[in-house]
Amino acid sequence: MREVMMMAAVPLAPMAAHAAAPAVDPAEAAIRATMLASAAGWNAGDLDRFMAIYAPDAVFVGSKGLIRGKAAIADNYRKSFAAGGNSRGQLRFAFLECRRIGERRILFARWMLTGGAKDESGMTTLVFEHRADGWKIVADHSS
Repeated sequence: MREVMMMAAVPLAPMAAHAAAPAVDPAEAAIRATMLASAAGWNAGDLDRFMAIYAPDAVFVGSKGLIRGKAAIADNYRKSFAAGGNSRGQLRFAFLECRRIGERRILFARWMLTGGAKDESGMTTLVFEHRADGWKIVADHSS
């Protein structure tokens, strides 16, 4: 019986090795590119470039509670942007998962800041909506 089971398993092994990779969601690729551009803005000390990813009506939840609107979110970040850099350090993301929710996407990621007064990291959950000017964050919960 064991020999029969081994022989039956052998033909399946090559099929598993050649299984098609999951299709890449074009929206996810665009969102990742937008996230990298936003991080580049942070790292260059360019608040406008960093904030370009947010929709005008975005909401942000962080340690200070709920902040409504892109302008208020920018005000929350403004103090760390100065002299061609960001006093909190260099920003990078580890993308964990992107899920489709109807026409929106939800991105789960870890953010990391290094090279500032202290290294920091945390989690972020971002809801993206496709607008006329591309994929924009409409909800950001970062901790």
